[in-house]
Amino acid sequence: MKWSELSIHTTQEAVEPISNILHEAGASGVVIEDLADLMKERSTALGEIYQLDPTDYPEEGVLVKAYLPVNSFLGETVDGIKASINNLLLFDIDLGKNHITISEVNEEEWATAWKKYYHPVKISEKFTIVPTWEIYEPVSSDELIIELDPGMAFGTGTHPTTVLCIQALERTVKKDDTVIDVGTGSGVLSIAAAQLGAKHIDAYDLDQVAVDSAKLNCKINKVQEVVHVSQNNLLDGVEGPVDLIVSNILAEIIVRFIDQAYEVLKDNGTFITSGIIQNKKQEVKDALLAAGFKIEETMVMEDWVAFIAIKNAG
Repeated sequence: MKWSELSIHTTQEAVEPISNILHEAGASGVVIEDLADLMKERSTALGEIYQLDPTDYPEEGVLVKAYLPVNSFLGETVDGIKASINNLLLFDIDLGKNHITISEVNEEEWATAWKKYYHPVKISEKFTIVPTWEIYEPVSSDELIIELDPGMAFGTGTHPTTVLCIQALERTVKKDDTVIDVGTGSGVLSIAAAQLGAKHIDAYDLDQVAVDSAKLNCKINKVQEVVHVSQNNLLDGVEGPVDLIVSNILAEIIVRFIDQAYEVLKDNGTFITSGIIQNKKQEVKDALLAAGFKIEETMVMEDWVAFIAIKNAG
């Protein structure tokens, strides 16, 4: 089979929404080439050092690449992707150059192109994200391993917004907690909550592709008895009360259901929100406070922000 590589030159802010658009269009995997990755200090705590090739990266901004099968519908698919990306401007998302190119690749190149970017990464005090095809030995007895395959998932679990969420979950999840994961994507946050001792997690996503991906990743990590994945729009029709809600999606979407989250949580329950670019920080904070939440902690990584908010006792 022949494949087309679709490359979008954009900004860090637009990476996650564009990645979701590409997955919804049928992409089997997304590669993110961010110049900032070259500047990061790489930990050798995992006993593995790997070298990134500077020629793979743009001089500025971020390249988001996806692979689509060459078929009679390719033209319409690409047009739909372009339209969806342009619609992100309605949410005041900076698209940067927003330059899109298409090139043809063979199946072998498609199957391995993104694997060179993905290695075991320790993302928090307890958690290490490991690609399913690599053998990894834990370095400590209390280390928690999440196995993911980005070819079937929404991201690798190592984006700053996901890392912030997992670090927040580490600090807040208590044994036998009940949890809701809104916009679950790959299911990585639900898996983390289960491994931290939550007894019941409802994971929701509007996209059936994400639902299927999350279910598969939950099986890989043997938490399918604890995590219940289903298709749903945010918190529509969801009743509580639950101990904790976590959501790693666009700031513009978070503010739409903050009031619902407040109603679904128990008194003194926790609402973890991430996916918030710095220039949207105040908007989300104001909405949380207006709904009655108390900001327990503000977490920052690179250009991204996450809030740990507590529902005030009624």
